[in-house]
Amino acid sequence: MDIKAYIALSLTLFTIGIVGVLTRRNAIIVFMCVEVMLNAVNLLLVAFSNMHAASNAAKALPTFASDAQIFVFFIMIVAAAEVSVGLSIIVMLYRNTHSIDVNFLNRLKN
Repeated sequence: MDIKAYIALSLTLFTIGIVGVLTRRNAIIVFMCVEVMLNAVNLLLVAFSNMHAASNAAKALPTFASDAQIFVFFIMIVAAAEVSVGLSIIVMLYRNTHSIDVNFLNRLKN
């Protein structure tokens, strides 16, 4: 598959994530859109790593294609920790306010 297809897919996913974060008021949907944006970046990082490894293999140079994939693995670990913390914050918000509307957070300043 051509790198342009991966770039287009990643750009589409990232754009969907940005639009979701900016337009939605539901905290869970905003949270899912942030995760879509992280996965779009991970997809692009792996695609560029694969392209770099293929170009080095054609030149008979040593390849280190697994470096970016290990980096993506650590990003996924941090994202999993983010999910657990974020969902616990959303659950506590719902318990206290009986709403998961992001605009309702302005009332919690007092």
